[in-house]
Amino acid sequence: MKLTTESLAAHLSGSLLPIYLVSGDEPLLCAESADMIRASARAAGFSERQVFFIDRTGAPWDELLQSAQSMSLFAERRLIEIRMPTGRPGSGAARLLKLLESAGPELMVLILTGRLDREVADAEWVRAVQARGGFVAVWPVNAAQFPQWMRQRLRRAGIDISEEALQLLVQRTEGNLLAAQQEAEKLALLLGPGARAGIAEIAASSGESARFNHFQLADACAAMDAERALRVLDGLRAEGAEALLVLWALARELRSRQSGRGGGGPAYGSRTIRASGSTRQAPFARLTMRAARADRMAKGMLHGDVWDELALLTTELCGRRTLPLPRWQPAL
Repeated sequence: MKLTTESLAAHLSGSLLPIYLVSGDEPLLCAESADMIRASARAAGFSERQVFFIDRTGAPWDELLQSAQSMSLFAERRLIEIRMPTGRPGSGAARLLKLLESAGPELMVLILTGRLDREVADAEWVRAVQARGGFVAVWPVNAAQFPQWMRQRLRRAGIDISEEALQLLVQRTEGNLLAAQQEAEKLALLLGPGARAGIAEIAASSGESARFNHFQLADACAAMDAERALRVLDGLRAEGAEALLVLWALARELRSRQSGRGGGGPAYGSRTIRASGSTRQAPFARLTMRAARADRMAKGMLHGDVWDELALLTTELCGRRTLPLPRWQPAL
């Protein structure tokens, strides 16, 4: 059975399944899903819990299987929790399948993993989980969903918030759900339940905790949102991202536009740039030259600040006019 973070609570209010798999790269949502499963298991009488860690250096498969098959002296019903970050049991695949077969009314198995790639998601043990248990795939909250997610968390904490204050809080915590949840809890403590938070309260209580990745930068450029794209770029720089990795994401977006696949529109050559009342075509060659300059700066072959050049490239990818391209000069 496939479950989501939204449907899990309703599912757990009914009959429990013998096996649960929680998989994803969002720590807060994964932890909350696992906590709900553990709480429901305790309420159902699974009073003993054993935790096993599976990693590349060594896996206690024999101990795990022996524990599952032995009788407990302290509890009739037990929960065995397996933490397997990669989702790859390696040589223990057969024993993991045997453990899943032994799960039932007296033994519940909870498996926690990172996001499963396509190969692992089609593994025999994952199919066995879906056949007899519940698979909770945890997906990140994207930029479009984040404001509503944040508002719901605040309401859950008993806090109402103005639209302007919400936007400020979203800007400061985007991409970092743990920080966002902490801010909601902090506001509840500072203001009390039933309070309304404005810009002044958000400015006083929250710091800059947003986190970004290069895929978000490419998405912002694809949406032609220069303000957001530059903010993501600034966040990546502050987090110590590799300039060449950022350039790769921008170049990938540029190539996809040229082939007519990206940005939800035609090839890049048909786009226009509007600035200061003028309109001109944005040629692919110009953006390629801009990307080449950033590449040379990142590799020490050209004088200049690579991040400034990336900002110019980002701005032009978003359809805004920037500085003219200077003549190329090699680094001394």
